Amino acid sequence: MKISKKRKEANAKLEKDKLYSLSEASALVKEITITKFNASVDVHVRLGIDPRKADQAIRGTVSLPHGTGKTKRVLVLCSPDKENEAAEAGADYYGLDEYVQKIQGGWTDVDVIIATPNVMAKVGALGRILGPRNLMPNPKTGTITFDVGAAVSEIKKGKVSFRADKFGIVHSSIGRVSFNPEQITENAQELIQMLVKMKPSTAKGTYIKSISLASTMSPGISIDSKSISGI
Repeated sequence: MKISKKRKEANAKLEKDKLYSLSEASALVKEITITKFNASVDVHVRLGIDPRKADQAIRGTVSLPHGTGKTKRVLVLCSPDKENEAAEAGADYYGLDEYVQKIQGGWTDVDVIIATPNVMAKVGALGRILGPRNLMPNPKTGTITFDVGAAVSEIKKGKVSFRADKFGIVHSSIGRVSFNPEQITENAQELIQMLVKMKPSTAKGTYIKSISLASTMSPGISIDSKSISGI
């Protein structure tokens, strides 16, 4: 595969095999971004877990202090008595039967779906469509709740959900390259510290195995976990 001139220039700014501090990486990721658009900045954390075991399946949410830089489209599936609450909190879509039918027809043009517990009988039937897209409401991520107003507000302000993949790696967007280095650092630190808090008691050996930071299409920057407070 041919490497572009811009990618070669980005690679040249990275020292091979060096572990950067989180603050160094947060500044460097802005320099090596080669896209013309406001690229996403992502953190990748490889955990020392066995995700096949239920008690080591890492999944949760975290509220990033500076948000993600992206406005998320939120759908609230609820009974009519909760629609005003959803609307006032800023939900992009709200209702039930109309959206259940649209989803059954293939519509999934949203980033997060929140549902109230009393409509889960209908929402549960959408699992085969929503599950693979990571859109299925789940109590672990706070997306099954009667307090739809608070749930919508948190998501709009920067609450993100994450889960470890089958290799035990958590991938999460924590901002945009337009953020300043301090904002990127603080958002990344918030996510990583949450993962540390969630360490399963049955996980053996090194828990945080590796951390890297990258923007869309940029090379990854390896981070020294010792540079992050709370680890």
